[in-house]
Amino acid sequence: MATLLLKGQPIGTVDGVLFDKDGTLCHSEPYLLDLFERRVSVIRDLWIQYKGSSNLDQLEITLRKAFGLRGGALHPGGTLAVATRQDNLISTATILCIFGSSWPEAIALANICFKQVDQQHDNGGDSRRLLTGAKALLEKLARASIQNAVISNDTTVAIQAFLRNQDINSLIVDCWSADNRPRKPDPNAVRQLCTRLNLAPYQCALIGDAETDLEMAKGAGIGCIIGYFGGWQLNPDLPSAIHRLDHWNELDLEADL
Repeated sequence: MATLLLKGQPIGTVDGVLFDKDGTLCHSEPYLLDLFERRVSVIRDLWIQYKGSSNLDQLEITLRKAFGLRGGALHPGGTLAVATRQDNLISTATILCIFGSSWPEAIALANICFKQVDQQHDNGGDSRRLLTGAKALLEKLARASIQNAVISNDTTVAIQAFLRNQDINSLIVDCWSADNRPRKPDPNAVRQLCTRLNLAPYQCALIGDAETDLEMAKGAGIGCIIGYFGGWQLNPDLPSAIHRLDHWNELDLEADL
């Protein structure tokens, strides 16, 4: 058990901390922007191949809006930043339907696109680096016998690859991914993860960069809800944040005797 300190002030006593991954533990924006550009390039090529060049520019503009592109930045609450790979695939297919594809054709094109990009982009998560200060906090929590866990809409394979690549896998005792059911933002995802940690939700803190994360935490009865604002170029909108964390060095702890 330890007391979390935010800018030196106590905000809660916890036995476990649940971390979102993308935009919270890791700096995902450059990776996701590159992923999107690769996908939209393949979609353009496929569209020309199957549909010709009609509406091509408008299709790309719509894709950018739908996935949360804002100039050279990514909206922290947008589809690309928050949703699962499958949700992003369905969104892509839906947009293709708007521009004239049948649903079977749209699903087929979206699947071709995502598979091609996966083959190009399969780097095991190497480009998603840990945000400054996060590892030091994880180490402090582990030394205080606080259980650290990840709850993310990424796949288990991708989460584990990220943890290994950043040499923090020994500091994370469990994870809940897009492969688990229910997925976040269902509050039962939090409850089941806490059960696996042998903790009640009120004994835990949850730190996330999306409003859906924080609403989920509130619905699950998490004891300390922290909004993380330091992972994106654009500040996320987090009205449910009980506590605001802008940088990992603002969060510390004191072990309770």
